[in-house]
Amino acid sequence: MLAEQSKQLEQINRMQENLSLLWFNYWQQYSNISTWQFWFYAALLIVPLIVLYVFIDKRRALQIGFFGFNVHVWFTYIDAYGIKNGLWNYPYQAIPSTITSIALDASFIPVVYMFVYQWTLHKHKNYYLYATALSVLLSFLFKPALSAFGLFQLYKGANYFYLLLGYLTIMLISKWITNLFVYFQNVAPKDTVVTKKLSLQRWFPNKAKAK
Repeated sequence: MLAEQSKQLEQINRMQENLSLLWFNYWQQYSNISTWQFWFYAALLIVPLIVLYVFIDKRRALQIGFFGFNVHVWFTYIDAYGIKNGLWNYPYQAIPSTITSIALDASFIPVVYMFVYQWTLHKHKNYYLYATALSVLLSFLFKPALSAFGLFQLYKGANYFYLLLGYLTIMLISKWITNLFVYFQNVAPKDTVVTKKLSLQRWFPNKAKAK
């Protein structure tokens, strides 16, 4: 590593540490457990997970959970991108160590998409139609409501249409990746006994012959 590169990297690291400390001090002053905003986001983090535990289709829990994890990952990436580039921010947090809203990224948004996904599977409905409707509601109703209560802020000319593009991207990529892995599962060999036998013959030829 070049000396100039190392110097710049150390400078970035110090700035990151200072930024983390600044966020923590800000949280202690404005977003601690004595504020209603903290409890709002805490409820938004915990309640959807409880509802999910009760109402998720246990027979398809792995598929629905995999889809929800995709929503969580892609939403977190997009949210972090917007925050790091100064397009939007969350003035209050349930947990001070994150720059994104963990209540939305890890709970509320994935869970609502999971229930739409689950409902379309059960009712044989068009996922793209209903997920798009949900994306519109989140972009032009839910996020403006958060803004009205000072829980979400837009900057640099960003508007709710930007958010809609993000939600549409999330719903599409999450569905396509889930479809891909479901396809892999469906085309996999069904005879697991034969598969195990072949595996034994490959790695343990002597044991396979003994059997």
